[in-house]
Amino acid sequence: MDANGHGVTRVEQVMQAIKQRIAARLLLPGAKLPSIRSFAETTAASKSTVVEAYDRLAAEGLIQSRRGSGFYVSGQSAPLTLAELGPKLDHAIDPLWVSRTSLEADDSVLKPGCGWLPASWMPEEGIRRALRAFARSNESALTDYTSPLGLQPLRQLLSRRLGDHGVEAPPSQIMLTDSGTQAIDLLCRFLIEPGDAVIVDDPCYFNFHALLKAHRANVIGVPYTPNGPDLGLFAQALEEHRPRLYITNSALHNPTGAVLSPVVAHRLLKLAELHNLTIVEDDIFADFEYEPAPRLAAFDGLNQVVHIGSFSKSISASVRCGFIAARRDWIEGLTDLRIATSFGGSRLGAELVLFMLKEGAYRKHMDSLRAQLARSMGDTITRLKALGIVPWNEPRGGMLLWCKLPDGIEAAEIAKYGLEQGVVFAPGNVFSQSQTANSFMRFNVAQCGDNRIFDVLAKAMAVQLAAARA
Repeated sequence: MDANGHGVTRVEQVMQAIKQRIAARLLLPGAKLPSIRSFAETTAASKSTVVEAYDRLAAEGLIQSRRGSGFYVSGQSAPLTLAELGPKLDHAIDPLWVSRTSLEADDSVLKPGCGWLPASWMPEEGIRRALRAFARSNESALTDYTSPLGLQPLRQLLSRRLGDHGVEAPPSQIMLTDSGTQAIDLLCRFLIEPGDAVIVDDPCYFNFHALLKAHRANVIGVPYTPNGPDLGLFAQALEEHRPRLYITNSALHNPTGAVLSPVVAHRLLKLAELHNLTIVEDDIFADFEYEPAPRLAAFDGLNQVVHIGSFSKSISASVRCGFIAARRDWIEGLTDLRIATSFGGSRLGAELVLFMLKEGAYRKHMDSLRAQLARSMGDTITRLKALGIVPWNEPRGGMLLWCKLPDGIEAAEIAKYGLEQGVVFAPGNVFSQSQTANSFMRFNVAQCGDNRIFDVLAKAMAVQLAAARA
């Protein structure tokens, strides 16, 4: 069936398979397609079906026939289409589509599946004060590029803040970026080639999957436990795939809210050293912790670990400012790469973040925010448990809650029903490389204050159970 519920013919299936290969650049312009006989054998289609599919693709101009030679891809490379890379997923469990829906939705749409705070929870008055202060700055601060490494006073302050977590990173080993996502993108450009293996947690933040698709990485998922990755399976993945990178959160893991234990952290670093594995530690939720969790970069000293962070979650998603803390000999190469890809960073964003961090209002904002989130966490857990939805882990801070659904309930079906009712949920398989988390969902407790969310959940589950009994 297609997206409109219409039947798809065998010819259309063959055409779609070829189109996906072209969109994913597995077949480049001028590449020869498999012969009609070999493609028919590979896809278990008849030769007449493949002939008709090739003829129709040629009529569309996607491929061309060369007499006596076969069929070849036409024209220029198709634009990179991330949705075509990897298995085709239903919209409700496609991470890119879930992100776009959350970002494009108006205020009438409820978003318990998104990963950010409501606008009313952000330090708006502090941001206004920072903007007024910046408007009084000298002309060059308002109009000129900043240095390639980023604003020096902010890097000095970040160095002190990292030191509070045991991470020794002088300002010269810190480079500002426009976001945590840009930080990971730069590191992928710097450290991996297409086809290289990269380990992620299963489940993990779903945009890791999308970003690694863009870099043509071979993504390997390792099951995540309440104390960190399953070390036995992690070691097995290292032996089998020889990965270049491991991308993870060590504190307030997304989506599970778990915290890496010191024992697992030490064993993980030993494995990384043994296999020359670089670990990218995404610490975007650092300021949401009640008590500091172990940091891999603190144990490692920025040898095998690269530490990144951002202020999108705590100050403003509209002010783009993140950072990379890395070993000294990598910073110069990363800086050159940043110049090549974005030339300069956001001086405005860096100045605003600096103002906010230096002001006592930011500390008060975070103290209040942690208390507010703790109340919302408790309320949301209580309301979900009443529906039979149980937390996999009760996080020690933050906004994210990873939950097990009742037996027989599928998260993807809840997500589909929710979309029809104007509610964006985050079903488990969005976060799962192995697609084995359809009985889980991630909830953002800060976005769960509306009673309609729980009404829709209850109705969606009732519809599923009724359908199963029918």
